[in-house]
Amino acid sequence: MFKKLTSEFDHFKSQTHNFRILTLTNLVYALVLPVIDIFVAAYIMRNSNDTSKVVIYQLAIYTGIPLTFLLNGFLLKHFNIKTLYSIGMMLSGVSMVIMMSLKTLDLTGIAVAGITMGLSFGLYWSNRDYLAISITNDENRNYYYGLETFIYTIIAIAVPATIGWFIQSATGEEDKHTAYLIITGVVFVITFLASVVCFMGRFENPVQKQYIFFKFHSLWYKLLSLALFKGLAQGFLVTAPAMLIFKILGEEGALGNAQSIGAVLAAVIIYFIGRFSKPADRIKTFTVGLVLFAVGACLNGVLFNQTGVIVFLLLLLMARPLMDLAYFPIQLRVIDIVSRIERRGEFTYILNHEAGLYAGRLLGAGTFLVLYYTVSEDFALRYAIGIIALLQLFSIYLSKKIIAEGNKIAPERELQNEQIDIKVIEEAAAKLVKS
Repeated sequence: MFKKLTSEFDHFKSQTHNFRILTLTNLVYALVLPVIDIFVAAYIMRNSNDTSKVVIYQLAIYTGIPLTFLLNGFLLKHFNIKTLYSIGMMLSGVSMVIMMSLKTLDLTGIAVAGITMGLSFGLYWSNRDYLAISITNDENRNYYYGLETFIYTIIAIAVPATIGWFIQSATGEEDKHTAYLIITGVVFVITFLASVVCFMGRFENPVQKQYIFFKFHSLWYKLLSLALFKGLAQGFLVTAPAMLIFKILGEEGALGNAQSIGAVLAAVIIYFIGRFSKPADRIKTFTVGLVLFAVGACLNGVLFNQTGVIVFLLLLLMARPLMDLAYFPIQLRVIDIVSRIERRGEFTYILNHEAGLYAGRLLGAGTFLVLYYTVSEDFALRYAIGIIALLQLFSIYLSKKIIAEGNKIAPERELQNEQIDIKVIEEAAAKLVKS
């Protein structure tokens, strides 16, 4: 066992310096992601008991993200990417302060806090996505996302359970509010540490300065369609667990416990899939993730009780990382291909990709809100997730088309050899500059 762990650690050390630093930065920042994703929604539920406000908060976040992606393209002309990446991480703490300082959770305050969090996510994800594509190639992307997902899943065991226990241990509403304030302070400290780690990297800004285009290769439009389906679930899936648990399971303690069940097994499985799977296996990984999500969502709709929620959360715990493990390498490979054909910088496609996600997020969140206001809250919680999960199954067909067309345009071996040559040149140049 120890020999196996040593072997895996040696494999990590064999990666490039920037690969290791980006992974470690994301590891530290991952400690606050469960707080942002789950417990901010729980805070809104505790203080308003209104699921529509949680979805509106999520919509505000998703409105801020594409605007910041666009702004980031301009900022990259004037600021170092490490600075922007760090500011994005630290803004998440600012958003939480805004939320905790609201005396009443009115829509204006929720929208301001949500847009601020959207600014945070926009700076974080736009720069993180560019760095991910610049430091990896198609050959090691399964490993990169498998390792990253393994880290996130392990953290998802300890953080939700610990925070849930911490909030539950507080007696009275005032003490619980104080507990949330303490958690916000801890978030600030962790985001600062993540920023320190980030500055250890030798990350370079994109060379190309023009990022906005309106005509693209047909392969890119297919990927935008796939992004729309991915965005459908993102529309409210981040906060759906918190809403379901508050309505059916109860308090934050149950939230933390439910998120932790089965996470160890999921983390180990995801790591080894990422470590040993090949690019050709991505369709299988994607299909399993989408089917698990659909089964869990449909069971939740049929049962709509404690058993249904727990089964849904368990399946979602496995489904989300499987979907991401396949989706992101597919996305980056398409960017590799079309950027070479159209002779444009990678950030152009990272920026444009966000438009596809945003369209899907609006449709997903809109589906929930329409059902909420036209039928009932319970009906929306029960069936919206199932509707979206079944629609997402069309992504299997789309991803097959994308990979087939991509292989026809640029065979894997040809593209990998070109990427490896570029990486060798970049690393040699970096060593020369350092010396």
